[in-house]
Amino acid sequence: MDMQAAAEHADGMFYATVGEVKPEVAWTHRATTTGRCDVSRYWAVMTVISEQRRGNFLGVVERFWKANDYRIGTVNPSKDLPTIIATSPDGFGIRVSFGYKGQAFFEVTTPCVDESEVAPPTKAANGRAYEGKIPTPNVRSDFWSAASPVPSPSASG
Repeated sequence: MDMQAAAEHADGMFYATVGEVKPEVAWTHRATTTGRCDVSRYWAVMTVISEQRRGNFLGVVERFWKANDYRIGTVNPSKDLPTIIATSPDGFGIRVSFGYKGQAFFEVTTPCVDESEVAPPTKAANGRAYEGKIPTPNVRSDFWSAASPVPSPSASG
């Protein structure tokens, strides 16, 4: 596998992960970096995910990763800056973390592969594309941005 193929595989891991998040969140491409024999892809979630809903968001991601045999390596349960880091069965590292203003970020890092040129991702962001610095989250969601916790199933009846 060369760096381009590995980058495309990394993209697929992100798209599959974020595709499990319902309702959908807006995201944008952040960056691609290359090392001597590895590639890292970065994305920023542009949907506001309230403090009360971050645990739900992380739970969806973690369950999907576990269902796909990813090994969960690190879980930082910080109230302000939680993070989950996992490794796919084929050795790709994947991370979801929250940063400033509660913005969620994803990163996928490839294992060492054959050197090659790496093109930008081909799939367009599902939200706005940004030139230059990506702003803090600015897309509101009735679900993800709500200031209340998700009601428990027993509360509905």
